[in-house]
Amino acid sequence: MADVGNPLRSAQDRRLPRIPEPCALVIFGVTGDLSRKKLIPAVYDLANRGLLPPGFVVLGFARRDWGDGDFESLAYEAAKKGARTPWREDVWQRLASQFQFVPGSFDDDAAFDHLAATLDDLRERNGIAGNAAFYFSIPPAAFPLVLNQLNRTGMADNAKSGGWRRVVVEKPFGNDLKTAKALNQLVDEVFTPEDVFRIDHYLGKETVQNILALRFANSLFEPVWNSKYVDSVQITMAEDVGIGTRAAFYDAAGAARDVLQNHLLQLLALVGMEEPTSFDPNEIRAEKLKVLKAISIPDDIATGTVRGQYLQGWVAGERAVGYLEEKGVPDDSTTETYVAVRLGIQNRRWAGVPFFVRVGKRMPRRVTEIAIMFKRAPHLPFDPADVEMLGNNQLVIRVQPDEGVVLKFGSKVPGTTMEVRDIAMDFQYGEAFTESSPEAYERLVLDVLVGDRTLFPDAAEVEQSWRVIDPLETGWAGTKPERYRAGEWGPRASDEMLAREGRAWRRA
Repeated sequence: MADVGNPLRSAQDRRLPRIPEPCALVIFGVTGDLSRKKLIPAVYDLANRGLLPPGFVVLGFARRDWGDGDFESLAYEAAKKGARTPWREDVWQRLASQFQFVPGSFDDDAAFDHLAATLDDLRERNGIAGNAAFYFSIPPAAFPLVLNQLNRTGMADNAKSGGWRRVVVEKPFGNDLKTAKALNQLVDEVFTPEDVFRIDHYLGKETVQNILALRFANSLFEPVWNSKYVDSVQITMAEDVGIGTRAAFYDAAGAARDVLQNHLLQLLALVGMEEPTSFDPNEIRAEKLKVLKAISIPDDIATGTVRGQYLQGWVAGERAVGYLEEKGVPDDSTTETYVAVRLGIQNRRWAGVPFFVRVGKRMPRRVTEIAIMFKRAPHLPFDPADVEMLGNNQLVIRVQPDEGVVLKFGSKVPGTTMEVRDIAMDFQYGEAFTESSPEAYERLVLDVLVGDRTLFPDAAEVEQSWRVIDPLETGWAGTKPERYRAGEWGPRASDEMLAREGRAWRRA
């Protein structure tokens, strides 16, 4: 496959718009939160940027007794509320004329037969040549049922459709290694592996893709991107919100299964991977997989990891209830809302460098960042008092919300004496570029429609990630999480874990 979606294409290629072939986007669960807040606005923004073909059609499938007009009204409100590009009524009217709704439940054979007939009709009437992408905006438990329906009706068959048929599967990809393998096997039996897009929206963020540019387009950083110069790496994903209305899912999953297994291990893989021979999707995934296979977990789960659960407290000046008081959470729940773990990468580049990864809800503020903490200079010929004021050099990649890169290093303070202090050089996307960054789902939906799998983990990556998480879950079984108040940076035990090695969490 050509590397049409690679973040490091040639300047000439980058100026060429990627326009998909005429096709249909079928959204299962189209009335749900993900569809209304992310997918429909992303489709509008793509249309507004001129990146959708004239023959593009959106088919919504959900358990509602609606007609096309009702669906159009829901989509209109969702698109106008969530659009990141300026609202243009003419763009919307052209797009809305291509919206259709098919009501039905996932066990309703007649509804899926109707959906198949609708796609067949669109092949001729709208000239989509049988091309369709099926987006699973539905609970994971429903995946097998919908996959079997697509298989039964032949809608997943490229040869029968006369075009391409692709499927987009949202996380979580299973609950453990066993269920992930079963799901991967089922998906790959119904669709060809090349047509399966396992979406991790973090990989669609500009700053995540910029990790590759930062490392491999600059001779400044790559020579020191190894254990000779790097003391440790910290990856933080902090959320100031609680679980919202996700109690049923979250209490069964917890922080490790919800985001550590996917978002954060993917960030770790991008930071730790070797330079690919090209930016072909298969080459990038091969290098990420090597990192995931080389991850080592702590010998002692009790001292090398910390699980936490938030108590009531204050976040941004507002009172927040504790996890056990959240609606739908059992009174005796031991589900973690915070995880910190010390991981390693067992290869020549990273041997001996700890990767400290943490994720938590009800933290003081929302931030996701990757901090490369460099070793101190071997000799500092300065006044001891100045040396005490200097910290480690740091390269911080801010993924959200203030996207950018910060470089922290020591510098002389103006004056007549040699006094040194830490300073920071701060690059922000919003200030450096006039172009607005597309929303992650906008980028990823377009990648699905053009068939670019660069930013989508494959089955091997998913299964290897579970091989990291499963032993942690086994080690935590039967234990209770540490407590931390809402508005704090996690349990005290998390700070103590780093302090035992003479390190501390960077204040994000």
